[in-house]
Amino acid sequence: GGPRPLPGQEVSVKVLGALEDGGLVERDPRLIFVPGHGDVVQALELGVPTMQPGEVSFFLAGFPYAYGHPGSRRCTTRDPDVPPEAPLLFEVTLLEVRDGPDPQPLPPAVRLRLGSQRRERGNFHFARGDFAAALRSYRLSLRALDGPATAPPGPEEEEELREQRVKCLNNCAAAELKLGRAEEALAACEAALRISPDNGRALLRRGQLLAEQGRDADAALALRRALELDPASKAIHTELSRLTKRQNPPSST
Repeated sequence: GGPRPLPGQEVSVKVLGALEDGGLVERDPRLIFVPGHGDVVQALELGVPTMQPGEVSFFLAGFPYAYGHPGSRRCTTRDPDVPPEAPLLFEVTLLEVRDGPDPQPLPPAVRLRLGSQRRERGNFHFARGDFAAALRSYRLSLRALDGPATAPPGPEEEEELREQRVKCLNNCAAAELKLGRAEEALAACEAALRISPDNGRALLRRGQLLAEQGRDADAALALRRALELDPASKAIHTELSRLTKRQNPPSST
């Protein structure tokens, strides 16, 4: 009984997940998440909003809506690994629906965990070819990393926060490119370089994007700096060679 979850509301569910042979691979007596935030597999993202509090549902999820082609290797022995391309049967009990929480100050370690979790969900969506969902997860990861903290991070935590932000911004750029949004991709690269001016991945992509816009001088600067950092990179050599040939076309006889 009661209304189904609305967009932005937080839910608590009890989850059991089993393979076709009946082996349990998921067991969580109280999983809390906001549908749409990319924190759980797609089967739960799509299925739980159809439920009412107190309802028990079974979702048979094909592997694209579970753990995809690669499956899942667990970091602990609590649950076994999920094999590649494994369909799963989920038994889900919707325990509670609440209004979404306001951003709360979190310890740096929790911000790091949430940021990493959401970025990994973004990578999962990217691998499936769902680039809009990947971008949404990457942005949520950045929101967690940039959120208010209960205490200033220590030097090691600050460095890890910085590294995760740069990874996330690079991933945002890749997703934006897949969605055909070159300007947004360039903005993400430049945001990454403001944090880490010598990030090779961001420099290479920035050079490629600037070259596509015809800004050859700026593109060459970015690509040459990337080459200084990684002289053996074939991708950078290829981009610089392409740019040089365009700037100096062979003369015709």
